[in-house]
Amino acid sequence: MRSRLPRRIVVVSASVGAGHDGAARELVRRLQAAGFDAECHDFLDLLPRGCGRLLRGSYALELKVAPWAWGWLLRGLEKHKLSATLVGALFAVAGGRRTRKLVGAEVGAVVSTYPLASQALGRLRRRGRLSVPVATFLTDMSVHPLWVAEGVDLHLALHPVAADQAQRHGARQVEICDPLVGPAFRPARSAAERLRERARFGLPAEGPIALVTAGSWGVGEVELTAREIAASGVAVPVTVCGHNEALREKLAADGHGVALGWVDDMPALLRACDVVVQNAGGLTSLEAIASGIPVVSYRCLPGHGVTNAAALDEAGLAGWIREEKQLGAELAEALAEGPAPRRRAAARPDHIVADLAGGLPETSLPSIVKVAS
Repeated sequence: MRSRLPRRIVVVSASVGAGHDGAARELVRRLQAAGFDAECHDFLDLLPRGCGRLLRGSYALELKVAPWAWGWLLRGLEKHKLSATLVGALFAVAGGRRTRKLVGAEVGAVVSTYPLASQALGRLRRRGRLSVPVATFLTDMSVHPLWVAEGVDLHLALHPVAADQAQRHGARQVEICDPLVGPAFRPARSAAERLRERARFGLPAEGPIALVTAGSWGVGEVELTAREIAASGVAVPVTVCGHNEALREKLAADGHGVALGWVDDMPALLRACDVVVQNAGGLTSLEAIASGIPVVSYRCLPGHGVTNAAALDEAGLAGWIREEKQLGAELAEALAEGPAPRRRAAARPDHIVADLAGGLPETSLPSIVKVAS
């Protein structure tokens, strides 16, 4: 007879952009719907006072001012494994004490949606200071070595491409599961619904619309992307600038399509559009795929933007436009072909994590992960 472990599950994310938190919120929602006592915490709050704010601010500034430096850093850490190990250890030590205190007792499992949180949890796990299973949900299609922490029991990957990368970086147990995208992201049910959504956002009623996304911070060569889409004549660019109000004002003044600020109802906006042009390969790409909208990658951010574009392209989920001269033809092809065929549903992450917390002995971990059809 299997023992019963507590039904409390702790999810650790990070308020760095919106992708990690978005995945964490959806996982918590699904776990709570399944009857678990699930809660989400910000890893940046678990670092020494002021360090989390400094980490978030410096990362945002780097992407806005010198994105090439971010790409250089990630490539360097991937090339020099010892450096990546030292960075992971630094943050594991910095956040370890508060992370252990947060998890506490009466917990069935812990899930991370942020690489540095995984480093802290893996260190606690392998040192015997955390006795419950730890899973990492890989929010990106590409997997950097910092995502894979020794001591983590299970890595949840979005696609076989991501799973293969995780295994190459040393992940022991890897399972493929569906993205953590909410049920509100769905295709439009009718042409009339699509027109209503267009009118709601003040978009043109006729003609193809290309939704340009650049994360919650609106970083990258966004203005140039909108200008080039407009010049192609294939679609009207509608740019989501997130919290970057200066970018929204600049685009509005230039008149290159429609410029929007922060959008609270992304499911409705996606249903109003015909193709998504993205530069980071994050959560919005997965939400667009779930909404039945074709996705292309263009003018990608150095670092994770480029590696995610390559992984999405390899997986057949989003074409990667590498040169401006290809833009018009590739957009027209995406509009004609529609979204990439959806693969057979993989295991649900909430199902897997529920199994982790279900009370079977930890030594049986490889055999307790179910794959839901």
